[in-house]
Parts: sequence; structure tokens; C-alpha cells
Amino acid sequence: MVLCLILAGAAGFFAGSYTYAMANPTPHRLPVAVVGEHRSPSGQAFLAGMEKALDTSLRIRPYEDDRAARRAVEEQEVFAVLELGGERVRLDLSGASGASVAELLARAGPEVGRETGVPVTVRDINPLQEGDPRGLALFYISLAAVIVGFVGAIQLSVHARALNPGERIAFTAGYALLCGFAIAAVVDWLLGAVDLPFVESWLILALTLFTSGMVFSMFNTLFGRWAMLPTWGLMVLVGNPSSGGAVSWPLLPSPLGVIGQWLPPGASVNAQHTAVYFGDHQHAFPFLVLSGWAVLSSTVFWVWRHRHPGGRDVPAREPAGAGGGGPAD
Repeated sequence: MVLCLILAGAAGFFAGSYTYAMANPTPHRLPVAVVGEHRSPSGQAFLAGMEKALDTSLRIRPYEDDRAARRAVEEQEVFAVLELGGERVRLDLSGASGASVAELLARAGPEVGRETGVPVTVRDINPLQEGDPRGLALFYISLAAVIVGFVGAIQLSVHARALNPGERIAFTAGYALLCGFAIAAVVDWLLGAVDLPFVESWLILALTLFTSGMVFSMFNTLFGRWAMLPTWGLMVLVGNPSSGGAVSWPLLPSPLGVIGQWLPPGASVNAQHTAVYFGDHQHAFPFLVLSGWAVLSSTVFWVWRHRHPGGRDVPAREPAGAGGGGPAD
């Protein structure tokens, strides 16, 4: 009865967490680069119309020229570039920065242009790859790494209970490398859905798998047979909906948009996304988040390893000279 109730609650929270995060994405303070006469009456009217159409406040970041604004896009500081002239507006989107954000801006820009009487030209300066037009492939491969990561640790606990702590960490690292390679190879080489920077993507997936596996091992040490509950809550109920993979962070409810960047699923999506679309501008932050969780969970597991429900007794070595004589005895 307890397990049935827990499963029912988990099902409801699972559906609710994804619905809350993704069913009605709404922009919250959307960062946009602006080049040109944004303080002119026509520029102010257009920006005000965009805020009204998007039902949000734009975080305007002025730049001296188009080159500086493009660099801000590459650094993932802004989601689009607005070039405001006297008689027309150019809206440069970055689909790779966030497909959901680009879709909203592409729809709102021309509508506001018609209302304000200013022609608007829309173009995508950094489109998604052809095999991933919705930008979801990277979310899916990161989701696979997160789930298989802790499922692998569960399987080690069930089918390889005799593993000692050091061996358990080593085998977690081993299946992380193998599974990361398999995920990247299927998505890139077999399906051709996304052209991955293979080695970097493989290692990001492997680090995600290892981190997820060690998070379960940590909770298994702390909570025993109930370890699945905190693992599922942290990695799936909160971590995946807030990862920014299916819905970009500016469109998530504000608390999730902040929390998600500090959890392993969000860090994995962030690192993978930058590796694929902004390879020359990779950030250290997502790797620090993944590594921090891996070190924390491994340390907790090692310090309290005597509480982990597994392992085997190492037979004590007999002292020299013990055991009596030879066959003649």
C-alpha cells in the first residue's frame, strides 16, 4: 500500500512538474541586443510594442555595431539582435540560442511592425541543424544520460551487490564512458540527427552519466532502499523540466530558470548546447556544476560507505607461521 501511494504521488508530481514548466512558456525579462537609434521615437515605439506583444519586459543591451552584437549572441548573452533605423527594423534571430524564444520573436516582430508602421525584416543568423529543427535532440540525449546514469547505479546495487566502494565507483565510471559513447554514436553516426563535436559531446555525456549514477549511490548510502525518491525528485521532477532543453530558460517560471542551471541536467544541456552551436565560446560553469555534483556525491558515498547496502567482507590474512605443520602432521 505504501509503494502504491508513493507511485501515485510520483506520477502526479512527474506530470505536474513538466506541465508547470513547459505547457505555457512565457518570457521573463528577455535579453536582446540593440544596434542603432533605439532611443528615437520610432525605436521606442517598436520596443514598447514588442514588450506588449510578448507580455514581458525586454532587457535592452545597446551595442555600438553589429559585430559587437553578434559576439554577444555567440557568448549567449542575448537571444536576438534588433537593428533600429529611421524607417525600418531588422530582427536577427538566433534559433540555436533557443528555438522557443526565436519562434516567439519571429511571430511578434512583424506583427508589431505592422502596428507601428515600420517594416520589419526577420532572419535567422544562427539556425538549428536540419536534423533537429525544434532543437530538442540535445535535450533528449541529456535526458537519456541522466536517466540511464542512475538506472545503471540501481542495477549495480541489485545485481552486483558484492562490489566494494572503490569497485562500485570504477564500474560507474566504466558504464558512463560506454553509454556516453553509445548515445553519441547513435545520434550522430547512425541517425545523423545532429552533427556533434564527437569527443567533447561523448565526454559531456559520460560526465553526466557518472554524476547521475553517483548521486543515486550517495542517496543509497544516506537513505537505503528509499534512495530512488530523492534521486527521482532531484534529477527528474526538478532537474529535467528546468534544464532549458525543451523550453529555454527565459521562458521558464523564474525559480526554475535559476535553479535549473545549478543542477546536473541543466548543466549537461548547457554544456552540450554550447559545444554543438557555440563551440568557440564554451563556458566553464556547466562543467563546474557537473564536476561539483560528482565530487560531492562521490565524497559522501565514500565517507559513509560503511552504510551502503552492498559490498563484501575481505577475508583477513592469517599471520605468518599460523596453521600448524605440513602433511606429516
